[in-house]
Amino acid sequence: MDYSKLVAISGMPGLYELINSKTDGVIVRSLEDKSTKFVASRVHNVSHLESIEVFTTGDNVNLAEVFFAMEKNADLPDTKDETAVKKYFQKTYPDLDFEKVYNSDLKKMVKWFDVLKKNNVEIKLPEEPEEEPVEEIKELEPKPEPKAKKEKAAEEKPVKASTKKETKKEEPPAKEKPKKTAKKTEEKPAKKKK
Repeated sequence: MDYSKLVAISGMPGLYELINSKTDGVIVRSLEDKSTKFVASRVHNVSHLESIEVFTTGDNVNLAEVFFAMEKNADLPDTKDETAVKKYFQKTYPDLDFEKVYNSDLKKMVKWFDVLKKNNVEIKLPEEPEEEPVEEIKELEPKPEPKAKKEKAAEEKPVKASTKKETKKEEPPAKEKPKKTAKKTEEKPAKKKK
């Protein structure tokens, strides 16, 4: 199972593997009971685990970095005891901003980490796209054209404008179609009334 395909869904507990996405939602498989579900995007928000960041006292960190720190301290606390969970994270990852990261978020991280370990998922940091080196342009300003070329270009411009008008006039006229004439029908004498 690939860490990059794992998602969290708002309003639904646990973690899910993204199987397929559609225009109106996604198809996911639960990591806990292996059931497959369709999740409508109008009702739920789907977040990839590798895109989730956690508030710290400095810059925000990716959730995977917190999971790496949790691997070093394998004794997971009971999620029902809020003080134990908070003490666990104060010891495991002390840079967390505990004013912005709520207890419910801390509990969620413990549950998610437990599910990942039970399913033997290898936690990976998201790969940042490599930036291609940008070549420096030595020439910042365009070279000035010689005067002869500038004069020649100025002379050509009016000519081009006039050639456009001439091309419209010189277009061969459409073939004249012969006018359709109505067939002359012979006039029949009117019937006499008796």
